[in-house]
Amino acid sequence: MLKGFRDFILRGNVVDLAVAVIIGAAFAAITASVTADIITPFIAAIVGAPDFSNLVVHVPTLRHVVPPSPLPAGYIPPGELHVGKFLNAIINFLINAAAIYFLIVMPMKYVMERFNKPAEAAPTTKTCPQCISEIPLEATRCKFCTQPV
Repeated sequence: MLKGFRDFILRGNVVDLAVAVIIGAAFAAITASVTADIITPFIAAIVGAPDFSNLVVHVPTLRHVVPPSPLPAGYIPPGELHVGKFLNAIINFLINAAAIYFLIVMPMKYVMERFNKPAEAAPTTKTCPQCISEIPLEATRCKFCTQPV
């Protein structure tokens, strides 16, 4: 029973998957930082808003809700739509998708095309030295000039 578990854990693809998850989490932190610290302030400078994460749309509520006391972490009052956080998440996703596509998918596609190249077919004809016509490899005489080959 434990031997089967050990074999499962030490299989190459399980270890590769674990490494990929760890690197993916680190990469997610980098792209979140790029979004929050570089792209969002750049776009905000153009648009004039200081930060997208503070971009909130207020909608009217049908009834009054008393907020809980003390407020829990991440509490969003009724009638507030945090559009800026959603925009940051979209930008993060696009950065991740672009990085994965251009750094992993395209190079792997190129490598797979190089490895899966069809083998060149063996030649089935040869050239007659006298009349320079194409004749079958098995031919002993040229069918055009009757020269022995």
